[in-house]
Amino acid sequence: MLVLVAPGQGAQTPGFLAPWLELPGVTERLQWWSAVSGLDLIHYGTKADAEEIRDTAVAQPLLVAAGLVSALSVFPEPAEARRVAGAVAGHSVGELTAAAGAGVISAEAAMVLVRQRGLAMAQAAAVTETGMSAVLGGDPETVVAHLEGLGLTPANMNGAGQIVAAGTSEQLAALAADKPEGARVMPLKVAGAFHTHHMTPAVSALETLVPGVTVRDPQVRYVSNSDGTVVGSGQEIVRRLVAQVSNPVRWDLCMETFKELGVTAMIEVCPGGTLAGLAKRALPGVKTVALKTPDQIDAARELIAEHAVPADRPAE
Repeated sequence: MLVLVAPGQGAQTPGFLAPWLELPGVTERLQWWSAVSGLDLIHYGTKADAEEIRDTAVAQPLLVAAGLVSALSVFPEPAEARRVAGAVAGHSVGELTAAAGAGVISAEAAMVLVRQRGLAMAQAAAVTETGMSAVLGGDPETVVAHLEGLGLTPANMNGAGQIVAAGTSEQLAALAADKPEGARVMPLKVAGAFHTHHMTPAVSALETLVPGVTVRDPQVRYVSNSDGTVVGSGQEIVRRLVAQVSNPVRWDLCMETFKELGVTAMIEVCPGGTLAGLAKRALPGVKTVALKTPDQIDAARELIAEHAVPADRPAE
């Protein structure tokens, strides 16, 4: 059984979209989505430097566009992806990519929502100097208790020995000076304490926008960041997408669900690597392909041929 996954913020690197522009139709698609989102995706994906694409308002639309472009390069007909995949999921902003892939919202709606999401989160982040750091290793319960003792939020429970802490700069500095036993701390290149109470204003901004979005029930199993469950209602998925902005990401529970569903293979859309890496540690035996460049398309298609699910299986 195959699962398609989409990475979250921090996966972007300067120029990462450039090789995809060599494929037929990609430039035109990105020009259209640039018009829809009001952001020059081609410029930011090919010429912008690391600091420019670190900006939340830029990074989030760029990641969703990249994920959709790479998915469409493997599956020119979206219905084909929904036919062969057993499930889809996305990490944080990658949930919008997954929602479009599952047919819950259109690609255009995803681009509008992610642009507004990025702007609203950037505005919320500007109120207080905040950030995020990855805590690698250590006992998970001990790590969470240590973070909470410092006033930090375990914003991403990623599994495979990785928890991402979020909070103010002062709180993160305290963490760097006082690490949990047996753990390493690595600051992340993100511009805010995402998935914490600091993002509450962004939730309100999105709540005013989503009533106008056309929403359909997913055409493939959709695994939610909120609690790792399979959600069959499109309206509930969109509600969770909005609420998730200020709530922790439970990717560890998503991977537990992948196990329960019997996932045997994973394709991570562009810019792939992060989630495939977590899967290699937490889901031994599951084959992975990370779509970093078009060079991985053939490997993705081989994985699909080997692990595609029957066309008549129901989406739950």
